[in-house]
Amino acid sequence: MNAKPPQQRITLDLGEKEAEGIYSNLTLISSSPAEFILDFARIVPGLPKTKVHARIIMTPQSAKALQKSLAANIERFEGVNGEIKLAGQPDPSQGIGFQTE
Repeated sequence: MNAKPPQQRITLDLGEKEAEGIYSNLTLISSSPAEFILDFARIVPGLPKTKVHARIIMTPQSAKALQKSLAANIERFEGVNGEIKLAGQPDPSQGIGFQTE
């Protein structure tokens, strides 16, 4: 018999500084066999240099769980708000630049 273990409830404390959050519009990802490293930075127009504002180091299992959770949340968001358009990428509904008569 495959009995599922009871789900554990986890209480999270969110400090005042962490609750403010960190804005990022650039994520750099690197990996090794043991970990994924996610560096979060901000690109500011007109400034040629940026810095990492947060670094998160995760196991491959945690990174895959994050990827699945993020995909599910994006799907839910787009179901309510419409498709998220990526800047700089062509809109497939507009064709690929060819005009037909």
